[in-house]
Amino acid sequence: MQKRKEGEFSHIGNTQEARRRARREIRRKRRRRQVMAVRIVTGIFGLFLLGGAGFGLYRLGVFLWESEKGDGTVSAMQEQKIIETNHSEKPAIDEEFLTPNEYSRPGDELPEVTELFVHYTANAGTSAAQNRSYFENLGITGETSASSHFVIGYDGEIIQCLPLSEIGYSVKEHNFNSISIECCYLSEDGKFTDATYDSLIRLLGWLMNEYDLGISSVKRHYDAGGKPCPLYYVEHEDAWNQLKEDLREYIL
Repeated sequence: MQKRKEGEFSHIGNTQEARRRARREIRRKRRRRQVMAVRIVTGIFGLFLLGGAGFGLYRLGVFLWESEKGDGTVSAMQEQKIIETNHSEKPAIDEEFLTPNEYSRPGDELPEVTELFVHYTANAGTSAAQNRSYFENLGITGETSASSHFVIGYDGEIIQCLPLSEIGYSVKEHNFNSISIECCYLSEDGKFTDATYDSLIRLLGWLMNEYDLGISSVKRHYDAGGKPCPLYYVEHEDAWNQLKEDLREYIL
């Protein structure tokens, strides 16, 4: 075996140590790159989460700001959403169909619906049930021919007296293309109570949706022959116009 000089051993040792340092440096750089990659991915993911949370917080803030504007009122945007949700829903209706008879429920088919007529009962302080009973008793007394599809009480209850597939005796020449709604009231001037008014808006909104009708289809009995019915809304044209405006806002 050839003997190496002392300087040669020192050179070899130095070379091996340099290689070890180089390998350690490579490993360190590789770990740094790995750590950096993990940090970048984590940072991007964190930004995504923070962005989503931030947007969610922004929307929550907008919602709260719109929901309560000092006076606790609901914003127009939210109110509109409530309207869109509710206007096509059928209101609570108590079905109490009249007994078939020739004076108030003849049973003739209602072939189409193009008009919705609003009436008042012309009898202040009487309830929806009492007016329904009046129609029912006409089948016994035969004193006249009269009926309505719906009667709304002064407390807002709605009684349905006739199926929507049958005519009522309400507006003479319009009986075969219309649905009629009688409204109870307390005031002698014929003005509807708030409860009656609200139920009327909901019922009209639902019927308009069911039959694909516009505001122009909603009429007073007065508009078909000149009878002062419903009295208050004939004598106060502005009140009738406001009712139609309230209905328009409700069904938007």
